[in-house]
Amino acid sequence: MPVRLVFLGKLADCADASEHTVAAPLDWAGLLAHLPAELAVAAADPKVRVAVNGVLLVDKRALAAGAGDEVALLPPVSGG
Repeated sequence: MPVRLVFLGKLADCADASEHTVAAPLDWAGLLAHLPAELAVAAADPKVRVAVNGVLLVDKRALAAGAGDEVALLPPVSGG
C-alpha cells in the first residue's frame, strides 16, 4: 500500500495535481527525490509545513510515513 501525498494551495498548482502516491516507507529525502525539481524546491521552503495523517510535524525532516499514511504539504497561509 502506497503513501498518499496531498498538495494544497500553490503546491497543488506546482504539482499539476492535488494528490500523488509513492511507495512506502517514505522519509523527507525520499519525498523530495520523488517530487519534480520545482516542487521539491517549493516544499523545502521553511514556511511549508508537513502533516502526516492530519498531525503537523514540528520538523518536516523527521518525516517517517508508512504504507497507507497520508502526507500533506501545506504552503504558508496567505490572505488579506
